[in-house]
Amino acid sequence: MLERHSVWPETAAVTRLRIATFNLESLDDRSGPGDFADRMAVLGPQLQRLRADILCLQEVNAHALSKHGPREVSALDRLLAGSDYEHRFRAVSFSRGGVRPADRHNLVVLSRLPILETSQIWHDLVPPPSYRPVTAFPQPHLPEAVEWDRPILHVVVDAGGGRRLHVVNVHLRAPRAAWLPGQKEAHGRWQSIGGWAEGFFLADIKRSGQALETRLLVERIFDADPAALIAVCGDFNAEDREAPVRTIRGDEDDTGNGHLGPRVLVPVERSIAESQRFSAIHHGRRILLDHILVSRPLLGWFGAAELHNEDLGDELVSAATVWASPESYHAPLVAEFLPPRHR
Repeated sequence: MLERHSVWPETAAVTRLRIATFNLESLDDRSGPGDFADRMAVLGPQLQRLRADILCLQEVNAHALSKHGPREVSALDRLLAGSDYEHRFRAVSFSRGGVRPADRHNLVVLSRLPILETSQIWHDLVPPPSYRPVTAFPQPHLPEAVEWDRPILHVVVDAGGGRRLHVVNVHLRAPRAAWLPGQKEAHGRWQSIGGWAEGFFLADIKRSGQALETRLLVERIFDADPAALIAVCGDFNAEDREAPVRTIRGDEDDTGNGHLGPRVLVPVERSIAESQRFSAIHHGRRILLDHILVSRPLLGWFGAAELHNEDLGDELVSAATVWASPESYHAPLVAEFLPPRHR
C-alpha cells in the first residue's frame, strides 16, 4: 500500500501546501494504444496545472503485467512518467484481501512530503449491515451482508515542524441502483420498478455506510488529537447538503450542540463563486460532487480554492455522443494552504 518510504529526516518548514482531488474516470491502459495516448495527452496537463503537493486520485485501475506477477497501477505509472509526480511518495488502496490493488477503481495518494503512516478502512469501524432482499429472485433464505464497494484510504503526512497532516481519500458509492439477482436484464434494464427501487435503496445504504465510517475515522483522529490537521478529499457522489456530506461534516445545525463545533469539517470549495462551484455536469445540470473538507485548525491555514472546470463535458450527453473520449467527467478541485507563520 505504501511505496517509496524509509526513515526520513525532519521535513523542512512548509511555506505553501496545495492539496488536490481528481477522479480520473477508470484510468486504464488496457484499451487501444491510441486511446490511452489520448488520455495521457489530456490528463497529463490537467495534473501538471494542479501543482499539487498532495494529490488524491480516484478510479485508478490495476493489472498483473504477467500471469503470476503482482497487480500494478501501470496506467498511472505511464501517465506520471516524466512529470513532477513521477517520484512522489505513494499510497495505493488494496482489495478486500489486503494483498494487492483491486482490478478497478483504486484510491491513490501522491505526496511531495513524506508519508509517515498509511492504512485503509473497510468495515473496520462499521460492520456490514444485514438485509434480506424482498424482490430478488430466487429469494434468499437469510439476510445477507451489504458491503461497501471500496475502502477509505488514510495517510498521515509529515507537514514539517513536527506537524502531522491527516489526509483521507474517499470515493463514495454513486446513487445508482445496486444489482439484485433476477431483477436486471442485459444492457442495464431492470425487470421491474420495484426491483430497481430496492437496488437504489441498497446503493444508498452503501453510500451512507461509507460516509458513516469516514466520520467515525475522523472522530478517532480527533480523540487522539483535538487540534488535528485533517483533510477529507475525494468524490463523494453527493452535493453539499446531501446526507453523505452532512454525515462527514457534522455541522452544528445538524447536531444542535455548539460544544461539538471544533470537530466540524468545513468545505473549502464554498470560497469559490457559486456560479463556478461545480465539478460535474449531469444532463445539463451543474453539480458539485467532489469536495475537500478540512478541520478548523487546517482551515486556519487556508488561502484559496480552485475548480478546473472550464472544459468539463456533460457526463451523460458527452459520453453518449463522443467516441472514446479521453477526458474525465469530473473537474479537479485544489486548495492552497499557508502555515500561519508564513502568512
